[in-house]
Amino acid sequence: MTPTAAPEAVKEAVNKTVTKINQQVKSRGTRVKNALRNAELEVLKGKRSGRKYRKPNSKRRYTASAPGEPPARRTGALRLNWTGGVETQAGSGKGVVVTSYIESNTPYAGYLENGTGKMAARPYVDRIKEKAQPEIDKILNEDYS
Repeated sequence: MTPTAAPEAVKEAVNKTVTKINQQVKSRGTRVKNALRNAELEVLKGKRSGRKYRKPNSKRRYTASAPGEPPARRTGALRLNWTGGVETQAGSGKGVVVTSYIESNTPYAGYLENGTGKMAARPYVDRIKEKAQPEIDKILNEDYS
């Protein structure tokens, strides 16, 4: 091997390794998004302890959430209308920065999270993050191969 060929071989090996690690980082971003979605499904299910109401246009009743509890499920729209994404952008050097997120497509999601002048908040966003955090930590602390 000539002296000039060795640096090229090293450069090629480094580029292959960087590409492989960047692919793994993007894959982990998708897994983090899925962990957030799974946590969201868990947080927004189950019984609540608020007042009992009759469902509109029905004889059935449901129990609403009390202030401070995650929202109760009446129609299931909040629980089922979420989208997620993984955004990547170039980082320093040849690395990538990955942002994973989920967001609700339900127009009243912000009112439930923050409350209104007539309704106390039914916070759920921080609970979703707390529920997902152990799984996210596990995903991000895996060794790269």
